[in-house]
Amino acid sequence: MADLNATEEKLAAEIRGLEAPTPPPPDLPPPPNGQSVQAAAASPSPASLASTCPPPSSTTSLPPAPPSHSAKPSKEDLEAQVKADKIKLALEKLKEAKVKKLVVKVLMNDGSSKTLMVDERQTVREVLDNLFEKTHCDCNVDWSLCETSHELQLERTFEDHENLVEPLSAWTRDSENQVLFQERGEKYEVFKNPQNFYLWKKDKKALKEIKDKDKEILIKENFCGSSIIVPDLESVLHLREDGKKSWKQRLFQLRASGIYYVPKGKTKSSRDLVCFVQFDNVNVYYGKDFKTKYKAPTDFCFVLKHPQIQKESQYIKYLCCDDAWTMNLWVTAIRIAKYGSLLYENFQTAEKKAVVNSAWTNRSTPSSSNPSTPSPTVKGQKRCFSFSLLFISLDVLVFQILPKSSEKSFVRPVNFFLYYCRIARKGGGGAGGDGMHTTLDTKTKWRITATI
Repeated sequence: MADLNATEEKLAAEIRGLEAPTPPPPDLPPPPNGQSVQAAAASPSPASLASTCPPPSSTTSLPPAPPSHSAKPSKEDLEAQVKADKIKLALEKLKEAKVKKLVVKVLMNDGSSKTLMVDERQTVREVLDNLFEKTHCDCNVDWSLCETSHELQLERTFEDHENLVEPLSAWTRDSENQVLFQERGEKYEVFKNPQNFYLWKKDKKALKEIKDKDKEILIKENFCGSSIIVPDLESVLHLREDGKKSWKQRLFQLRASGIYYVPKGKTKSSRDLVCFVQFDNVNVYYGKDFKTKYKAPTDFCFVLKHPQIQKESQYIKYLCCDDAWTMNLWVTAIRIAKYGSLLYENFQTAEKKAVVNSAWTNRSTPSSSNPSTPSPTVKGQKRCFSFSLLFISLDVLVFQILPKSSEKSFVRPVNFFLYYCRIARKGGGGAGGDGMHTTLDTKTKWRITATI
């Protein structure tokens, strides 16, 4: 295969040669013999001007007009321009060929899937917008793309600013990992209820009573300043030590740079803290069924690992929490420490998308009639009318969907069935003549069912 870089350099050199400026016109001829530059440059006196210049006359002709600059380019210039355009187009195609692309199968909640072509320039937000158009969902901020690792039993929500191709390229060829399109309420929970993460030491009942204005103040204080404030977390977590199956309790503290813990027999002072992991090159994942696989104390586990690690490794950090609330608290706080202001920008973009979609949906939805003024119809007649309307709508739908070649073969038995519905509506066999108790004979029922 030819080297694309060498081809690009060759084409770029040809473009530079074609676009080189033409040489300037030759200088004017030298002055005639016997005249010097100084004499030519010297300014004459007014008297000499008066004696040498002829008097103006009305018949003196005007100087010739300068040559027109709108002359048509020559054939050589046109050919050079066409060649330059072709080389530029070739360079653009070479750049496009270098872009990495993946065909991604995205699984939905109902078991179906969508197949997308994603290149390395697309962010998760752009892929989500593409899925919104394909699925016609409500575009709320909770919709997420999630990665599941079958072998490691891990799950992670992609951040909206991430390039989707990069983490997917780390999967092995025989990987059973999947990409899911799901609603995840915990994705932006910190912006809906920031008090749960920044005032976590308070009573939970008091946190629920915080007003919306106080929530906005918390968001501005922690995300809209000169620097992002990371929640000051501190709790006892279960640690799975490297290469061992046992879990031991340690007191962990969260800092902007990473997670630290207090060794056994030491105090909580800063000088005694030991760095557990830093956030530069790791992502945070939810563990799935770790209680069975690793004998964890609970099923509320999370993991910190490099995205390139796809198999069991000593560099994977396992932590276990006592409850789901503590687990979500730690995972969200780690995301805040790792991504900072990008997390808030992602939320604002998702919120704008949801607002625009909601406004468009409300505008396109026709207004319903006032339910407080129902039409004065008898109860029996209303039921019968709804019963007939169902089949009339079916009749119209058949004409709209079926091709013309099959209209007669399908619509005729449907009309036959509608005929019996109209008989029932007129009241042919029930007491009181309301038509709701009319029944068809067994042979007629069988024929209608068989033909439909």
